[in-house]
Amino acid sequence: MMNKDFLPISRAEMETRGWSEADFILVSGDAYVDHPSFGPAIISRLLEAYGFKVAVIAQPDWKNRDEFKRLGKPRLGFLISAGNIDSMVAHYSVARKRRKTDSYSPGGRTGLRPDRAAIVYAKKVKEIFPGVPVILGGIEASLRRLAHYDYWENRVRPSILVDSKADLLVYGMGEKPVIEIAEALQSGLKVKDLNYIRGTCCFTRHIPDPDDTIVLPSFKELTSSKQAYAESFMIQYKNSDSMQARTLAEPYEEGYIIQNPPAEPHSTEELDMIYRLPFKRIYHPVYEKAGGVPALDEVRFSLASSRGCFGGCSFCSLHFHQGRVVQSRSIEAIVEEAEQLIADPGFKGYIHDVGGPTANFRKPSCSRQEKIGPCRDRECLFPGPCENLETGHSEYINLLRRLRSLEGVKKVFIRSGIRYDYLLYDDDNSFLEELCRHHVSGQLKVAPEHVSPKVLNQMGKPGKELYLQFKKKYKQVNEKLGKDQYLVPYFISSHPGSDLNAAIELAQFIKRHEQHLPEQVQDFYPTPGTLSTCMFYTEMDPRTMQPLYVPKSSHEKAMQRALLQYRNPKVYRLVHEALVKAGRKDLIGYGRKCLIRPPKKKKEVSKKNSK
Repeated sequence: MMNKDFLPISRAEMETRGWSEADFILVSGDAYVDHPSFGPAIISRLLEAYGFKVAVIAQPDWKNRDEFKRLGKPRLGFLISAGNIDSMVAHYSVARKRRKTDSYSPGGRTGLRPDRAAIVYAKKVKEIFPGVPVILGGIEASLRRLAHYDYWENRVRPSILVDSKADLLVYGMGEKPVIEIAEALQSGLKVKDLNYIRGTCCFTRHIPDPDDTIVLPSFKELTSSKQAYAESFMIQYKNSDSMQARTLAEPYEEGYIIQNPPAEPHSTEELDMIYRLPFKRIYHPVYEKAGGVPALDEVRFSLASSRGCFGGCSFCSLHFHQGRVVQSRSIEAIVEEAEQLIADPGFKGYIHDVGGPTANFRKPSCSRQEKIGPCRDRECLFPGPCENLETGHSEYINLLRRLRSLEGVKKVFIRSGIRYDYLLYDDDNSFLEELCRHHVSGQLKVAPEHVSPKVLNQMGKPGKELYLQFKKKYKQVNEKLGKDQYLVPYFISSHPGSDLNAAIELAQFIKRHEQHLPEQVQDFYPTPGTLSTCMFYTEMDPRTMQPLYVPKSSHEKAMQRALLQYRNPKVYRLVHEALVKAGRKDLIGYGRKCLIRPPKKKKEVSKKNSK
C-alpha cells in the first residue's frame, strides 16, 4: 500500500516521489507512526523540512539481510533508533519475564524487534553497507551512551557505541545535533571528523581537547569497582546541563568515548516550529489490517506543551535525556494544534492530555536557570523548595481556558501528572480549583511514591506531610465545587533504601489514609541513566558514597509488593511471612491497626471443607 503523504517505506513509494535514493534511511524498532509523540517521526520530518530526503525502515526482520537492503543505499547515512522506549523494557517486566504485548507494534504483536535493537540494527547495517555512516539515537542509545549497569544481564556494559560499532551517537532530544550532522555530511565532511557536535558521543583514539575535558574512570575500573562506578555517575550527573557541562572522556583499551556537552535547549519559537511540521498524526496505512498501533491511542488526541523537568526524581531518566530546563511551546501554537485535532474525523470532543514530563511545569524553575543553568549541587524541590523557586500557574491556566473555549471541545484532561508539592508552593489556589472543576474525571492520579523518610530521601521526593496536605486541600476544593472526586496514588515498592520495615510503614499509611488499596504498585525497575539504578547496582548513595540497603532478591521484592496490597487474599502468606520476619507480629490480629488476621487453624479449615 502506497501513500505519498507519509515518508517512503518502500522502493515504490520512493519512486512515487521521483527518488532514486534517499539521503538518510531511518531504521526504527517501532512501527512507523507519523505523530509528534514518536521520536523517529520528529527527526525524520525535521530533516525533511531542511531539504533532506528521508525514508523509513520500520521493524525490519533482523535475521533477513534483504530487509535492510530494500530501500537501497542512502546517500548520507543510516539513522538507527530502537524506538520510543528501550527495547529491553518493551520486552521484559521488572521480574525479567517476557511481556505478552508490544504497544509500539502493529496489533500489539511481540517479536517484531530484537532485544537491544539499536545494537542489532547498527551491526547489521554496518555489515551490509560498509563505509556508510551509522548514527544512533533515541532513548535506548541516549541512556547507554557511556558505560552503564545492565539490569537484565546484571553487569556493567560498555558504551553502546562500543557494542554497536556505530560512528556517532546523538543523545537527548536530538533535533539540533541531527541537523548539524546532516548539514556537515552534506558539505562533504567525513563522519569520523564530526567529533565536536554538542549533544553527541563518538569514539576517538585521542582526547580532542584535553584542557577542557574531564577524564572519567576507565571501563576496566568501572567493572571492577562499584565506588568508581558511583563516582563516575556523579560526574556525569553534574555535567548534564548545556550551560555548565564540560566534555567527558571515558577510557577504553582502544581509545576514548567522548561525550560532548548537551545541545542547547530549544526556544519557544524552535519548539513551535518542530510541532508544526506536517505530521499525518496516524500510523502508516500498511498497519490498518493488523488493527493499527496501540501506542497511538494514548497520545493521538493529546497535546505536548513542554519538555524538560526540574522535579529531580531519582528513579527518572529525564535528567539525562530531556534535561532539567523546562522548554515550552507557545499558547498560540498549542491552540493551533488543538484545532487540527478537532478537525480529525476520529475526534470525539475530548483532549486526553495537555502536558509533558510534568504537566504543571511550564517554565524554568527560576530566572537563574535561564542565565547560568540549573545548580549542580542542589535540586529545585528537594529536600525542600529552593529559595529561588518561582511558582505560578497563571500561564498554564490561560492555556487550558483557551483550549476549553474551542468549539468542538467537550473536555480537556490532564493525565501526564502534576507535582502537587509545586502546586502547594503556589499561594494562588486558582489552578487547583480549575483542575478540579474542569480537568479531572472522577479521579486524579498523583505520585507520592512512598512515605518512609529514608526511602523518600533516596527517591528525591517530598515527605508524606505534603501529600496529606494536598489530599486535604483537594478534598476541600471538591466539596466546595460539589464534586465527588478522588485521588489515586502511585507507589513504588523495593526502591533502594526500602527494607521490610519501610514497606510495612507504607502499608500502615495506606490502611490509615487510603480508602482503597493502590491500583498502581510498581516494583522499582533499574533502567540505564537513573540515580536510583546507580544506587541499586552499587548499594551506596552516590551523592554521599554511604552504604545503602537495596532489596534485590525476587522473594523480598514480592513481600514488599504484597505488603502494599495486604487486603488481597492471594498475597496473605507473603504478608504474614514479611510481618513475622520483620518482628511485627503486633500487626497480625483483630485490632484496628492490624494489617491481617491470624492464619486459620488447620482444624477450622478441615471443618469448613467438610461442610
